[in-house]
Amino acid sequence: MTPTPPTHEQYLELAELAGGFVHEIKNHLNALSLNLQLLGEDFETPTTPVERKAQQRVARLNDECRRLVDLSNDFLRFARTAEMHTAPTDLGEVVARMVDFLAPTARAQGVEVNWFPAELPLVKLDAEMFEKVLLNLMLNAEDAMEAGGTLTLQARAVDGGAVELDVIDTGCGMTPELAARVFQPFVTTKSGGTGLGLATARKIVQAHGGSIALQSEPGRGTKFTIRLPRA
Repeated sequence: MTPTPPTHEQYLELAELAGGFVHEIKNHLNALSLNLQLLGEDFETPTTPVERKAQQRVARLNDECRRLVDLSNDFLRFARTAEMHTAPTDLGEVVARMVDFLAPTARAQGVEVNWFPAELPLVKLDAEMFEKVLLNLMLNAEDAMEAGGTLTLQARAVDGGAVELDVIDTGCGMTPELAARVFQPFVTTKSGGTGLGLATARKIVQAHGGSIALQSEPGRGTKFTIRLPRA
């Protein structure tokens, strides 16, 4: 017998419950981290091998607490993407802001950012939430181009009253196996990464009534295509 999928209301209730649970854990982690910092101050100038070892262990525990807090923050963003406030928005203006924001640091890493504006219909967008999607995709692209490269963003109106935005890099690309799993929660290739960035990006796009897809080839780069309905 095929199980009945959860309703939208049940999903929202579960997301709220999970978010509250993780928020409580985060509060305890912050308290633990604060006490570890205070303990670390007691071993700030170790004089014996035992104190030096204790200092190293406290430092490692502090690092783990920070990673758990980061994971909690990412999960809260993932669980609460349903809380959106949309309005008819010029997608080109949103993209241009993010390009202006990230282009200087990208150039410092040898990455040239190209944005090709176009005449586009308005889309119904929560601009602040959608900027998180672009930030994630653009930072991932930079990470994929350690030796430098080109990041290209281009948008167009397509048949059916939709708008598409491509985010294209010339980086290391992905294997077919990784590309098939990359939107799943907790899938990551980054050291210290949480694997929730692209999963959250997809949830935000889908909450806008849109879709996100990718094409990638090892050694040649990756293209993400976001499709959004017009307002």
